Amino acid sequence: MKDMKHRIALLADVHGNASALKAVIEDSIKEGVTEYWFLGDLIMPGPGANDLFEILDSIKVATYVKGNWEDCFLDVLNKEIDFDNASDIYVSRLVQYQCENLDENYINLIKNLPLHLTRQVNNLSISISHNLQNKNYGGDLWPTNNQKNFDQLFEHDYDIAIYAHTHHQLLRYSSKDQLIINPGTIGQPFYKWDKLHTDLRAQYAILEIDETGIAEVRFKKISYDVEKELNNAINNKLPYIYLYREMLETGKTHTHDIELLQKLNDKFNYKDEIINFFEKNYWEYKGIK
Repeated sequence: MKDMKHRIALLADVHGNASALKAVIEDSIKEGVTEYWFLGDLIMPGPGANDLFEILDSIKVATYVKGNWEDCFLDVLNKEIDFDNASDIYVSRLVQYQCENLDENYINLIKNLPLHLTRQVNNLSISISHNLQNKNYGGDLWPTNNQKNFDQLFEHDYDIAIYAHTHHQLLRYSSKDQLIINPGTIGQPFYKWDKLHTDLRAQYAILEIDETGIAEVRFKKISYDVEKELNNAINNKLPYIYLYREMLETGKTHTHDIELLQKLNDKFNYKDEIINFFEKNYWEYKGIK
């Protein structure tokens, strides 16, 4: 990139919430953003499908790395499912919903996403990943973890490392004083601390780099129409709508709540739906295999 001022919007963890993503993009345009980087987890568990990718296309996202939910999507396509695990059925039913709604070109885009990218902006080298550069899942970079965990982001001497995944806005430094940024989550705000947990606005960050260096790192929270998002989920017959409603209203998720998921799977026959979905050779029909 040529030497100039860059205002980069750092976006991550939409999790199917198109209403929140649209609100963030509208705000970023007002902020005069010149470039967009997306750090993974665009789809699921919300109802967004083609519309999410169309939004990213409309703003010409320059960088997109693969999140763990994109890998969950691919695992189901590869039939890597434990049919006796309620959480696997939950994810698989959400993948079925996506396959019934997503264009094939977007499915292929997901299949070809990289885990890690590097960018050079003016004289700064920047690492971009969903979590660690070689691992887009797990709790390695939880905000309160030890410094050594964050130093893993700098096995190569990057000036800046940007990651997502933990749904926490964060700015800190490596042991060598390299900058670390997490823009937070657009679609699934989460805090352990109760008073902070009540703020469920969409999150993103703006990184400004000028001729001298890092001019600004700014974290933003943007309100959006939660009721509109819920109605969108209802109208599109999103599976596990009760869980999505609870997440939108309280921030609480149940991805690994085996007991609750088992009850819902039994009540709505989601396991049978998944089995039938595979038996119909849906993958071949979509040209996915």
